[in-house]
Amino acid sequence: MTRSIIELEVTPDDARVARLAAAAVGLSLVDAAIPMPLPGVKPGLANIVILLTLARFGWRTAVWVSLLRVFAGALLLGQFLAPGFFLSLAGALTSLAALALARSLPRRWFGLVSWSLLASVAHIAGQLLLVRLWLIPHDGVFRLIPVFALAALVFGVLNGLAACRLWVEINPEDPPE
Repeated sequence: MTRSIIELEVTPDDARVARLAAAAVGLSLVDAAIPMPLPGVKPGLANIVILLTLARFGWRTAVWVSLLRVFAGALLLGQFLAPGFFLSLAGALTSLAALALARSLPRRWFGLVSWSLLASVAHIAGQLLLVRLWLIPHDGVFRLIPVFALAALVFGVLNGLAACRLWVEINPEDPPE
């Protein structure tokens, strides 16, 4: 019997994505462990990694890191293919779409904090839309918008500020705009 061996070459880019995704997954696990007063409200700490990845390595790498975070986090938390997984995926996809648009905005006025805020609002909008279309097909879901919008505002700004602080630590010669 002959054995065939398949070897995949790991590039430096692959290793970078893996390290960034591992950091994002770790922060997702921390998020899951933080008790919050309302179900579905989480700080979204992994988004700090996504923001830094976007700013430093571009949108394509940020997409890989974000999607790997969603899938690996769901597997580790035992939520793969559960409603929470699909909510997380919907939020990630809508926030990535918002970040794709935000990158085209003038860097003079839009930086990590505004990107974080836009992504946070898009994330919750995507999740609420999925809840309305799939889990709770009633317009009463939209009465939750003020609560979730406030959480998105607070955590979006805080995560953006944390990303700015980390950016300065990582790139002291290139401050964020």
